[in-house]
Amino acid sequence: MDLDLSGRTALVTGGSRGIGFGVAQRLAAEGCNLHLASRNAADLEAARNKIVAAQPVSVTCHALDLAVSENAGKLARACRDVDILVNNAGAIPLGTVTGLEEKAWRESWDLKVFGYINVAREIYRAMCERRRGVILNIIGTAGERPSAGYIAGSMANAGLMAFSRALGAESPNHGVRVLGVNPTATATDRGVMRWRAQAQKELGDPERWRELTKGFPFGRPANVDEVADVIVFLCSDRASYMSGTVVTIDGGNSARR
Repeated sequence: MDLDLSGRTALVTGGSRGIGFGVAQRLAAEGCNLHLASRNAADLEAARNKIVAAQPVSVTCHALDLAVSENAGKLARACRDVDILVNNAGAIPLGTVTGLEEKAWRESWDLKVFGYINVAREIYRAMCERRRGVILNIIGTAGERPSAGYIAGSMANAGLMAFSRALGAESPNHGVRVLGVNPTATATDRGVMRWRAQAQKELGDPERWRELTKGFPFGRPANVDEVADVIVFLCSDRASYMSGTVVTIDGGNSARR
């Protein structure tokens, strides 16, 4: 399906690896020029090289720590003319309310919660002025099914779901759409690394990591392409009457009892 995205420009934060990189590749395949942001300049350059080798698009890299509010504002001002913003940078550690130190809690929220907000704020203002644009927040299913063992992530994701719904309810007044996506456990490089380590510890063989995911829907985790395809569709005009919605990609797991 042609998503009519050719010639548009997108900013993807956390765009050098994992789901963010998958989204960037899909957007480039649709003809979007890209801005990619993450903390690691080498990873960004590697991502850029892979994309431009495959697609005739421009890719601009921004090596910035978006947990620093000044950096988030700097990135947003540099990219205020983008048609699409995909907020993806951030990871929040596991831990209980008594087991997770305040420093780790605050640092992870500075990146994933306030990083999303601070980048979106300036770009949303510019989109409203132009009366067009899409902001999509990649969040996570813990906001729907909170866990005491992942309390900081559950709270952050629930807040970002509310952010997406609240802003997305108001944004159509200005010609802008705001959406969220909640991916389940996905076979990114980082995810597979964790499962391999767990398999080594529990099964004595990292190559047996797939055995740990047999209880997932369809007997496996989601793959990056399955998540990225939904996100890129939502960013396109094919989803032009969707805003204020959080789409869950979890193989039906959230409906399980």
